[in-house]
Amino acid sequence: MFKTDPVRPPAYAGFEKPTPAWFEDAKLGIFVHWGPYSVPAWAEPIGALGTIDPEYWNIHNPYAEWYYNTVRIEGSPAHQHQQEAFGGADYDEFIDLWKAENFDADAVMALVKQTGAGYFVPTTKHHDGVTLWDAPGTDGRNTVARGPKRDLVGEFHDAAERAGVRFGVYYSGGLDWHFSDLPPITGKDDDIMVSRPVGKDYADYAFDHVADLIEKYDPEVLWGDIEWPDAGKPDGPKSMAELFRRFYASRPEGVANDRWGETHWDYGTSEYELGASSEHGTWENNRGVGFSFGHNRLEDESNSLDGPGAIRYFVDVVSRGGNLLLNIGLTASGEVTPLQRRVLTELGAWNSAHGDAIFGSRALPESVAAPSESPWTRWTASADGTTAYAIVDAPAGTVVTLEVNGATREVTLPERDEVGPAVVAPPLSA
Repeated sequence: MFKTDPVRPPAYAGFEKPTPAWFEDAKLGIFVHWGPYSVPAWAEPIGALGTIDPEYWNIHNPYAEWYYNTVRIEGSPAHQHQQEAFGGADYDEFIDLWKAENFDADAVMALVKQTGAGYFVPTTKHHDGVTLWDAPGTDGRNTVARGPKRDLVGEFHDAAERAGVRFGVYYSGGLDWHFSDLPPITGKDDDIMVSRPVGKDYADYAFDHVADLIEKYDPEVLWGDIEWPDAGKPDGPKSMAELFRRFYASRPEGVANDRWGETHWDYGTSEYELGASSEHGTWENNRGVGFSFGHNRLEDESNSLDGPGAIRYFVDVVSRGGNLLLNIGLTASGEVTPLQRRVLTELGAWNSAHGDAIFGSRALPESVAAPSESPWTRWTASADGTTAYAIVDAPAGTVVTLEVNGATREVTLPERDEVGPAVVAPPLSA
């Protein structure tokens, strides 16, 4: 996924509404990327988005869900891997090799619920164009007709409803490599924008998909990616505006992200270290446990967050006023890897112990209490503004001096059972 960073235009088709409090209070969402790319599950774990030159990035793309694109770049390591491991097979062969034989939506959702996440967003169609439900116009290129032979979106939706977790849908409106049959994206000359379908045929096709998702699954989060086809932006019967009307009619307190092109959105998004300009107002950062969103066999502890690292990352985002949408990539059989499970479990244990400092909190202005790297300290505030929370990553027994509202206080960090930083709650009036 990439963000195109459009400049927010004037109110699109009359949409102008406050972001609902539930989203600002939620703080944590869980993202799931799952598709035929989970069969090869292969990408070079070279680093985080936003830290690497785009041309090098695309040739050595660490996103396993971009495998369809990367294998089409002559000379790329992924292209070579596809020749050696799969005899240069067509990407669509992975659809039928994807069986999801061990997938249990309720088991995945129990792990999601354990983290304290307020919302859950699975991919329904990524850039490879394969839909995880029987989407209109796909002519059987979906998981109901092929591969798993199941409505995976429906199973996720029903499990989220049973668990009491708000349900959202990810949909790639900007790219569909199967529908468009355009050249691969290489990172040269901003070719992500010239390699996307923009005409009415694709705009109508994508409209029918998102309209079907809204009608069938009643999502509360509408999460688009890359862009929206240009022909579908002007208001009309099969436009992005009409989709927003249907969405908000179904979910008046629903939220849409900012990747629908220059249309409407409720909150901004950044990804790993890209898109920091969107980290203001209501915003969300998204990333994987490792450097990929889709499951990647080459990722391990050396290039992934551990539990304490995920907690620190989450706390940093929340302390700056954002939400974190943390991704897991299911294996082709439908399981959460042990590494990802451990990270989510440790994050959940920390959130269970210290949720008062996180969920429903607000960012604390640096004029009141500033973050520190020695020792690592981040601050949040209760929604009513009466309590500041200092979240300090240092060993138990460490004596730290905290300053809030100009007053100082010495605190000895307590023993704790869970991994991760300690939480101290000096009153704002201290």
